[in-house]
Amino acid sequence: MLFEFHKGRTIRYEADPETTDLVELDEEPPHRLNEEAIDIALTITALFNASPMDEIHVMRKVVIDGSNTTGFQRTAIISLDGRLKVDGKEIPIQQITLEEDSGRKTGEGKNSVTFRLDRLGVPLIEISTGADINHPEEAGKVAFAIGKMLRASKRVKRGLGSIRQDLNVSIKNGALIEIKGVQELELVAKVIELEVTRQTILLQIRDELRTRNLKPADFSDNFVDLTEQLSSSQSNVIQSALKNGGFVLGTRLPGFKGLLKQELMPGVRLGTELAKRAVFWGRVGGIFHSDELPGHGISESEVEAIYRRLECGPSDAFVLIADSKENVLDGLKAVLERAKEALAGVPEETRTANPDGTTQYMRPRPGPARMYPETDVPPVQIGPERIMRIAENLPRMPEEVAKELGSKYDVGPKLAGELVNSDYLGTFEHIVTSTKGVSPSFVATVLTGSLRNLEREKVPIENVTDSHLREIFNLVGEQKTAKESVIDIIKWVSSNPNAPARDALGKLNLEMLTEEQLSEIISRILESNRSFVKENGAKAVGKMMNLVMGEVRGRADPKLVTELLRTRLEQIQRVTSVDSRRS
Repeated sequence: MLFEFHKGRTIRYEADPETTDLVELDEEPPHRLNEEAIDIALTITALFNASPMDEIHVMRKVVIDGSNTTGFQRTAIISLDGRLKVDGKEIPIQQITLEEDSGRKTGEGKNSVTFRLDRLGVPLIEISTGADINHPEEAGKVAFAIGKMLRASKRVKRGLGSIRQDLNVSIKNGALIEIKGVQELELVAKVIELEVTRQTILLQIRDELRTRNLKPADFSDNFVDLTEQLSSSQSNVIQSALKNGGFVLGTRLPGFKGLLKQELMPGVRLGTELAKRAVFWGRVGGIFHSDELPGHGISESEVEAIYRRLECGPSDAFVLIADSKENVLDGLKAVLERAKEALAGVPEETRTANPDGTTQYMRPRPGPARMYPETDVPPVQIGPERIMRIAENLPRMPEEVAKELGSKYDVGPKLAGELVNSDYLGTFEHIVTSTKGVSPSFVATVLTGSLRNLEREKVPIENVTDSHLREIFNLVGEQKTAKESVIDIIKWVSSNPNAPARDALGKLNLEMLTEEQLSEIISRILESNRSFVKENGAKAVGKMMNLVMGEVRGRADPKLVTELLRTRLEQIQRVTSVDSRRS
């Protein structure tokens, strides 16, 4: 709470009258738990062989970052003590809970944050594993297995952001670090590896500080005004702060020389960690530290003056901040606190995941006393009849579905397995049952391997909807374009998500050629290579096929190209043979 208070931010909410009611505005008591959501949670409970509660009680979990208008998140334990087998090892599922989603952040400034309430209250299922995962790769496999089980229920939302992994990582002599918001499954192992590296290096820094005989009492919160020493500095940051009536204050970090530039993970140094604390607690833009100076507009003579003013010894470092006096003082206090924590090793904290697998400071870890009963929502009793009904209607397991796909649509076992484990099984079945002229194997290959490759190429495939995909395969089935053009159309749609896929045909020149147009192209290419064709006869088909397809790929059926090309070559051969006999 103190952390959020220090941000000093205004919280704004965006509410559409069509999708937001008085409950979301916290002007009306909440309604009863959604019965369908409970049934889905109980279904997932059964899939994980967990023990359901005989009575569900709603609790309030304190959430004060503004993402919920009430200041808390409603959460209810549905079941306990489940299990999941991954590579022959049994992973405990400690609990399965039903929660409400938060507001969606749509904007953030230095002094304000904006949330949209259209997502607030949407049911979430949280699945918590036991602390039995011992390797980054194993964590990735467990996350994948959980996702596969959820997809088997066919009752969960798919797509980027619909499943979010939170990781609790600790090593020997380290600390419990909570990492929030890992959205991509492929990043799970990398995030853990980098966090283990970060904690390991922090422990090495702790050991080095101990060899330098540093103690918490060596730090002083007597911050020194350096405004006079830096009044003529070429640093834009400092000059901007001074122009706005700000100050430059600094503090000595005894024994830290050379350690602030120590890299903890790619692009993140110990100095970065101190800076993040200052940014969050002091509302400042950042810090300057001695391991990166001279630089950033601060000269060598100014650095020497700062060392003297702060009475730094040969093994000491320093940090300075330029901003309003209140912000500078709060920022330096946070820096000093983080420096003291380095003496103990790894501080417990909550971090957020970056897209590259690194993490950054998010907030302190919450204390244990953040849950209390929700008195406005009555408990829900779960009787044996309901449990029996759920058990009798459990979805089939992925392996069984994959086997059926293989026999029903003549799809290979590997491809069928990839399809079941993807987010596109329903899309696949809709396309192959409603579209004529497209091979199920081709559709499955595009929806699995091809889309995965495009994602690796950073193509924003999240913009490509199911309706887009259905339209694209319909264009192939209706022979409006060739199957070779599908990937190009998907790329175009990903950049133009509000346009129909049909528009890509004209924009990319992918409309199917008529047989007459194709014949003209073949004749022109053969004429341009007359001597080669005359010399090689029927053997010229391979090279000529490559030349023709290079020009018409995505606009013609390769089978038709082959047929027309062979026919034309045979005609040329007959003419050549007659001419030879005449001569």
